[in-house]
Amino acid sequence: MAISEGGLLTDEIRCQVWPRLLNVPSHVLEQEPDTVERENNKDYNQVLLDVQRSLRRFPPGMPDEQREGLQEELIDIILRVLKKNPQLHYYQGYHDIVVTFLLVLGERLATALVEKLSTHHLRDFMDPTMDNTKHILNYLMPIIERVNPEVHDFMQQAEVGTIFALSWLITWFGHVLSDFRHVVRLYDFFLACHPLMPIYFAAVIVLYREEEVLECECDMAMVHHLLSQIPQDLPYETLISRAGDLFVQFPPSELAREAATQESTAASTFTDFGLASTQQRPDSVLRRRRRQKQAALESSGGAGGPNTVAVARPSATRRLMRLAVMGLTVALGAAAIAVVNTALEWAPKLDLFP
Repeated sequence: MAISEGGLLTDEIRCQVWPRLLNVPSHVLEQEPDTVERENNKDYNQVLLDVQRSLRRFPPGMPDEQREGLQEELIDIILRVLKKNPQLHYYQGYHDIVVTFLLVLGERLATALVEKLSTHHLRDFMDPTMDNTKHILNYLMPIIERVNPEVHDFMQQAEVGTIFALSWLITWFGHVLSDFRHVVRLYDFFLACHPLMPIYFAAVIVLYREEEVLECECDMAMVHHLLSQIPQDLPYETLISRAGDLFVQFPPSELAREAATQESTAASTFTDFGLASTQQRPDSVLRRRRRQKQAALESSGGAGGPNTVAVARPSATRRLMRLAVMGLTVALGAAAIAVVNTALEWAPKLDLFP
């Protein structure tokens, strides 16, 4: 249900299914949350600032008293998880994920699920450095290149990097989507799939906007501005389906060498997450759905829609031309990589979420 069209439909169903998707034992779900000590907590001041700025994440029209009560619960959940797991480091944007669980599940269930999520799916983002976050972002361009080399080459020429997708990834799109229905629909999908699925969804958003990207001035600032502004009227069900297709066509194991040589914590701990059996079923559904769509496409003559994300392989001539251009601009390419890496090193010090 979580990966099929429409997702889990209601919060009541999510309260039953999300714990199962994260394999949280029932006795853990029944535990009352521990009391939180806020004094002398090293994360409290930053968490307080971020939560105070999260007003738009709450339903419009909610009474101030109710919202303020939820904000206090949000602070408590975050501090509780961090205290119990000292190996985890708070990052700006973490509260955007936690507030989604709070609004759907309530404080008790949210505490249990957020802790499990933080030690697995979000583990990379909660390291003391951004090395593993960079590693996951590095999967974005190889996915785009396999589907649409023209968009990939344009973005490389513009030297835009992947910073535009940082807030998408580390908040599971919670910070950038204004409609809460779309946020929880994505959470249904992400919780039922591999921890790297959010980067595949980021790729299909870029690919869906192919015309806008290619019509944009080939300039780092212009392309970054365009891509960082997500349209709110995206065809989410279509994009979810395409992300699942791309995951089956180009699994992380196939992209790992291009992404980086270091191993991603989220990807490596996925196999010992205790979810092997539950995750095999969603992946098999994705594969079966892709086969069905291919059969339907072949029977209808193979025509796709204007925004169909097709797997495009670059021609030999195009590849030779690209290699020639790369040879002429190798120094510039190295400089561009250095700029992107420097920007990522600065990212924790910047106010990424105004």
